[in-house]
Amino acid sequence: MPELRIPDEADRETLGAFVARAVRLDGQTFVRLRQRPGAGVVEAWVSTPFEVLATRAVAGEITPSDITVSGNELLAALTVVGGERMDPGPARDIMWHSELPAAEGWQLVDELPVIVVADLADRGVTLAKDNVGPHGTPPASLMDQPVLTVTGEKVEIKVQLRCLFALSGMGFLDSTIAGDVVRVTATDSWMRLDARYGAVLKRRHALLPLLF
Repeated sequence: MPELRIPDEADRETLGAFVARAVRLDGQTFVRLRQRPGAGVVEAWVSTPFEVLATRAVAGEITPSDITVSGNELLAALTVVGGERMDPGPARDIMWHSELPAAEGWQLVDELPVIVVADLADRGVTLAKDNVGPHGTPPASLMDQPVLTVTGEKVEIKVQLRCLFALSGMGFLDSTIAGDVVRVTATDSWMRLDARYGAVLKRRHALLPLLF
């Protein structure tokens, strides 16, 4: 039987808030839990409706060391059952379809004032509400629009509106904390935005389809 152990109550609340946000965005979401090698840290990953990954890490242990579970069942374990040790729900690994980036090879591009990022996200939400498509969601052309260009020593990152939607929708931004920043890092294949309450990640280049 799978077991999730999170000793600290504050960490359980942190993970519970993360999962609750993900479930609010998608009631059928799945959460991938991975043990970070040698660190006593559990990483939680979700695939958001914005086609952007979101992640949050807390101190703890997960057995087996890499498992995908129902977001609703994990949320119930964290907020209803409670306790240091819990059953996160049965494995649903077949439901996880997203690639995860490697842990190594990340370089710092820049740090952005959180108040600037939050303002852009708020303006993006307003723009999206005025441009809702036939299915009740913003068109892909709007979501793919670059709203920030972040330049580092050897790399340039274009941040699409969908990334800011994910940061905002997951509750990762807090513009009330003076001097807070959003950290932008990248590899050759991925970009990552780290805010106070979590991070979002997106591939920098679309994968080419396999032809048979």
